[in-house]
Amino acid sequence: MSSDFEGYEQDFAVLTAEITSKISRVPRLPPDEKKQMVANVEKQLEEAKELLEQMDLEVREIPPQSRGMYSNRMRSYKQEMGKLETDFKRSRIAYSDEVRNELLGDDGNSSENQLIKLREERAHLLDNTERLERSSRRLEAGYQIAVETEQIGQEMLENLSHDREKIQRARERLRETDADLGKSSRILTGMLRRIIQNRILLVILGIVVVITILTTIAFFVRRQ
Repeated sequence: MSSDFEGYEQDFAVLTAEITSKISRVPRLPPDEKKQMVANVEKQLEEAKELLEQMDLEVREIPPQSRGMYSNRMRSYKQEMGKLETDFKRSRIAYSDEVRNELLGDDGNSSENQLIKLREERAHLLDNTERLERSSRRLEAGYQIAVETEQIGQEMLENLSHDREKIQRARERLRETDADLGKSSRILTGMLRRIIQNRILLVILGIVVVITILTTIAFFVRRQ
C-alpha cells in the first residue's frame, strides 16, 4: 500500500515542479503563448488535485499505527497545492491586466511601472526557484525512502528465509528424535519380555526341582 502512495508522491512532485516552472514563465510569454500556457497549467492543476485525492485514499487504507507519517506529508502537499493555486491566480491577474492594457493601448512604458513590474517578476522568479528546489528535495527524499523500504523488505525476506531453514532443521531433528525414541522403546520392550520369560523359566525350574526332591524323599520313606 505504501508503495502505491510513494508512486503517487513522485508523480505529484514531478507535476508540481512542472507547474511551478510554467507559472514563472507566464509573465514573459507573448499573448498567444500565454493563453496556451494558462490553459495548460489549469489542466495540470486538475491532474495534481486528482493525484492528491488518490494519495488521500491510499493514506486512509494504511493501518492507523503507520498512518501518522503519511498524514503529515499529505498536509504538506495540500499546502503546496494551495500555494500553487494562489500563484497561478496572481499570474492570471497579471495576464488579464496586460491584455486589458493592450486593448486600451496602454503600453506600460513608464519607468516607474517597469521598475515595479521587474521587481515583482524577480521576487516571483526567486519564489518559484525556491519551490522548485523544495520539490526536488522532496522527490529525492521520496526516492531515498523507497530505496530504504526496499532494503528493509529484502532484509526481512532474508530473515524469514533463515528462520524457515531453522524451523525445518528443528523439525528434522524432532523426527530423528522420535525415531530414536521408537527404537529405544522397542528395545526396552524386548528386554522386558525376555526378563519375564527368564523369570517364568526359573519359577518352572524351581517347581520341578522341588517336585523332584519331594518325590525322592517320598520314595526313600516308602522303602523304609
